[in-house]
Amino acid sequence: MAKIGFIGLGIMGLPMAGNLQKAGYQLYLNDRAQIPQSLIEGGAMSCATGREVAENSDIIIIMVPDTPHVEAVLFSSDGVADGLSADKIVVDMSSISPMATKDFARRINDRGCDYLDAPVSGGEVGAREATLTIMVGGPEKAFSRVEPVFRIMGKNVTLVGGNGDGQTTKVANQIIVALTIEAVGEALLFASRAGADPSKVRQALMGGFASSRILELHGERMVNRTFDPGFRIELHQKDLNLALSNARQMGISLPNTATCQELFNACASHGGSAWDHSAMVKALELLASHEIGQKL
Repeated sequence: MAKIGFIGLGIMGLPMAGNLQKAGYQLYLNDRAQIPQSLIEGGAMSCATGREVAENSDIIIIMVPDTPHVEAVLFSSDGVADGLSADKIVVDMSSISPMATKDFARRINDRGCDYLDAPVSGGEVGAREATLTIMVGGPEKAFSRVEPVFRIMGKNVTLVGGNGDGQTTKVANQIIVALTIEAVGEALLFASRAGADPSKVRQALMGGFASSRILELHGERMVNRTFDPGFRIELHQKDLNLALSNARQMGISLPNTATCQELFNACASHGGSAWDHSAMVKALELLASHEIGQKL
């Protein structure tokens, strides 16, 4: 059984690593914060640097917030790249720039190792329940070696194409998620302002063509006013920035993506950077001077 390094034990990374440990994998861990005692008690080894993680592992998984964090984990002094030897595989499961990913992959390949970009969708619930969607870019031979590991953490695992294609797929995913959150927010706000019970409206819509996981999970958050993350608005802002900046480079327009980014920006300006992304509805509520569920 492969030895696995895991760097980044936040909201998503911690349950993902936990599921790998439950499946019997030996883990070598590194994080800016103290390694959770539960993983240490389960047999995981705490490593002081990314280099130490890489030296001890066959597969090194990275799960950190943004492109600069991945670059630092990989290429800073005593980073992962310094501990690599031939035939190891680096797997970045963060959500970052597709263009930077291609550069990182080339630099890792130059050290005789394979690189997979494998961002995920499914949020904290999917990470905890091992039902993540995992979108993979990279060589098929490396994917075949890591696929059993992916299937411990996720349910829908797809090799999309070459390096960078996994990240491109994740950006596309985040466009759809943002626009659907906005649509659910508008619909429930409309229903509430018209005097209907938004919880019953949501229940009715769940049985029709408008049904979706976002209506199910985030619609419930909107009705119940439970906006603890989840997936933070500031992270979704980062993903939409990738979409919009790359769209400009390609000369295409993403008008509704831009609208969703502005709604996230409004939330952030009201102190909501760390709210769950379902709290986009709060920006819509400010425009309407009405909160979902508010009595008329």
